[in-house]
Amino acid sequence: MTNPSPIAPLAVRQQFMADPTLGAGNFLQRALEANPHNAVPYAFTHQTDHRGEVVLRGHSVRDLAALRDRYARWYWANGVKPGDPVGVYVGEGLEPLLHFLALTALGAIPAMVNDAMPERTAIRYLDHVGVVGLVTDDPTRLAAAYRGHANLRRPRFIIPAAEIRAYDPQDGGLPEVYPYEHTADEVVALIHSSGTTGTPKSTMLAHRQFWAGKEPRMERFPAESYDKLMSLMPHTHAGGLSYFLTATLLGLPTVVMSDWRRAVVEPVMEAFQPTMVASFPRTFVELATGELPVRGAAKVHSWFNTGDGAHYGHIRRLVELGERPVGLIKPWLLPRGGQTQEAPLPGSQFIDGLGSSEMGMALFGQVTTPESPRNDRCVGKPTEVVLEAAVLDADGEVAPVGAVGLLAVKTPSRTPGYWNDPKLTSSFELRGYWLTGDVARQDEEGNFYHLDRTVDVMDTEAGPVYSLLAEEVLVADCGETVQDCAVVGVPGAHGEGHRPIAVVRPQPVVAEPTAEALLEQANAALAAAGLPELAHVVVAREAADFPTGVTGKVLKRELRTRWATLFTGSAEEPAAVR
Repeated sequence: MTNPSPIAPLAVRQQFMADPTLGAGNFLQRALEANPHNAVPYAFTHQTDHRGEVVLRGHSVRDLAALRDRYARWYWANGVKPGDPVGVYVGEGLEPLLHFLALTALGAIPAMVNDAMPERTAIRYLDHVGVVGLVTDDPTRLAAAYRGHANLRRPRFIIPAAEIRAYDPQDGGLPEVYPYEHTADEVVALIHSSGTTGTPKSTMLAHRQFWAGKEPRMERFPAESYDKLMSLMPHTHAGGLSYFLTATLLGLPTVVMSDWRRAVVEPVMEAFQPTMVASFPRTFVELATGELPVRGAAKVHSWFNTGDGAHYGHIRRLVELGERPVGLIKPWLLPRGGQTQEAPLPGSQFIDGLGSSEMGMALFGQVTTPESPRNDRCVGKPTEVVLEAAVLDADGEVAPVGAVGLLAVKTPSRTPGYWNDPKLTSSFELRGYWLTGDVARQDEEGNFYHLDRTVDVMDTEAGPVYSLLAEEVLVADCGETVQDCAVVGVPGAHGEGHRPIAVVRPQPVVAEPTAEALLEQANAALAAAGLPELAHVVVAREAADFPTGVTGKVLKRELRTRWATLFTGSAEEPAAVR
């Protein structure tokens, strides 16, 4: 006898699409009310038992609603009211999502913090937000950190997450009106940026704004009886929240991962057998390195990437894995029932979505299959929620086709702005557009190409050089030696401007490649692609040589500082040079 499916009937999903009150603040409640399968487990957590075996535990919508209510009772008993920002600084997985659900059910505003963020950065961020309380796994260390900064406002409570988990729901009540019903524009969460360009920014998510653009997924996202999602996104970030919202409304079986490293991910993949995997690039780099995870990815038909664009050198290996139903083209554009009963095609598809917390979701998407021709840095066309996408010049005018400029969008999915920082918000607004912080170009067919982040463009003597174009070539064309890399510009001699250098993580199977050999190989590949050559290569042999932020993005600002005097001779060369 087969287990019952938790997937919501099509009529229920169509009801969600037409519901003018549904949004990020009440999606669990709507699923509880409408999905007749709300008692069937759909959200899975993972752990390893004493024998080293993966154990999966399922939670139904009803289960999550009960946990939400228990947590909400604790918050309500401790004086949390609608509109109060509360810091949530706990380990990844399902736990931060439960706090999100409980706080939004009270009308409070969870300020979600990735637990990989350093404590001193976290308390500065939370002080900027002005949280009334803080829930964390280790309150002793956080309290001590606050005591060490007399100028910071201490939250009213700093308590262990375990205290809320152990709270007896019989000891507390709930507001007379519960769950809270948000107006369309009310803020439901604060999501911090990765911090790759500096101090993390606090992006506001609003109730309807964060739902905008996701409605078509109710019909078009793969939700067949056999579909299962592995969510490797950090669930304190907009990407993880977005996929969890989608999975909850669909009733899509989803394993909510608490760790993104391959050593943890691969055994869970083998036990869960997902058909879809959603992640930031960091895990895809690991999965595409060395021996491919053939058993774990045997049923995968789609890989979803968002945030920074993934590299073709990694994508082309991943799409060798799994199998695709005939007719599967774009998961967010696939009409239900559009698949045929023909034998599946070998290989999978990789959907590279360019998005951010500020955009509300991936607003561009490029699909790569084993049959796709290489098309470096193409992020495809805008999704249907985008009212207008353009490449703008410095004056805010639409640039000619093929010209490089600032990527800008008009869309209801964009953030209302940055919390407590209207000046920062206005700096990203130009003539009705939201500036994504990216440099791009558009071709005659309407495809967009992501060339760089605005802060990472190298101002060389010969003109601007774009780091992502160079990185794409190094990972794809030097893949036997280069696992990953970061290209940055550092000052040359007086009057030279920036000179491009690459910090390279070598493939683990390569025996001690020298910087000289890598530089020669890299420059040959760049020359063949018609791109400027590098002036230097650094081999990153330790993790500290390749610093990354809380979401796995390389911290190019740190690399620029570390190697700032490489060519000027104004200080001793860093010890990390190999």
